[in-house]
Amino acid sequence: MRAIVITKPGGPEVLEWQEVPDPRPERGEVVIDVTASAVNRADVIQRLGFYDPPPGASPYPGLECSGVISEVGPDVVGFAVGDRACALLSGGGYAERVAVPWEQVMPAPEGLSLTEAAGLPETVCTVWSNVFMTARLRRGETLLVHGGASGIGTTAIQLAKAFGSRVVVTVGSPEKAERCLELGADEAINYRTDDFAERVEADVILDIMGAKYLPGNVKALKTGGRLVVIGLQGGTKGELDLHMLTRKRAAVHGTTLRSRPTDEKGVVVRGVVDNVWPLVSAGAIRPVVHARVPMAEAAKAHEMLDSGEHVGKILLVG
Repeated sequence: MRAIVITKPGGPEVLEWQEVPDPRPERGEVVIDVTASAVNRADVIQRLGFYDPPPGASPYPGLECSGVISEVGPDVVGFAVGDRACALLSGGGYAERVAVPWEQVMPAPEGLSLTEAAGLPETVCTVWSNVFMTARLRRGETLLVHGGASGIGTTAIQLAKAFGSRVVVTVGSPEKAERCLELGADEAINYRTDDFAERVEADVILDIMGAKYLPGNVKALKTGGRLVVIGLQGGTKGELDLHMLTRKRAAVHGTTLRSRPTDEKGVVVRGVVDNVWPLVSAGAIRPVVHARVPMAEAAKAHEMLDSGEHVGKILLVG
């Protein structure tokens, strides 16, 4: 088969479409013939040499995919050859085929093409596990999402609104603000011109920035608020005002999804299938697709992500 190989740490030009060995299903795994994958920020960090795959995972980038199951290993439950599926991966989505534990596989949701379905697993599982399982966002509460126009942001807007919450996002341009409002956000704050901590009080904050936003995030939390940090684009070490945190009886959670064991990912995936897939099938949640790029041209897709001009997901079509 062919896959995108990171030939050395560096820019998008280090991504090459090469012949590599075919995957074989181990016990409890299926092999998916990949229809499409999608580009995530974690793929860029891996390309730069700062985010190695977990032990035993595929060395190729790609944290989600869609396609058709072509092989089934021993002890697989609920899936068969020929099933249309999408999957949460630890790596390997930028390829013609990928092996994945069955617990991380989901039936492709009704109402979407297989290509569109590739834009859901990573973002939906991230939002569901962090906003709803960890932070326990409730109906009527306010969710603040940093990076509202990203793949995670556009998913978080739709999912939180579907469950009856108020959603505020931060964005970097008026155009992105308008798009987020069209998706259902109640308010969009341009972080280049406004201080979000002076504009909003939130019950739950989903943060991709880390250290840079830590003081403002704690300030923006309501009493009993929950801050969930899932990215470190703004640095890894920040100052935490413990007096403010304790006075607000607030909580700070730091989480990651890729390195979790299979059984934990399986719990997240089952929660998504039970709670989110019906909303997708009903049309309440859709992947926001910025572009479809041939998988062999993954370097072009990474250039788009690096530019920061995209809204939603960039798909890689096999």
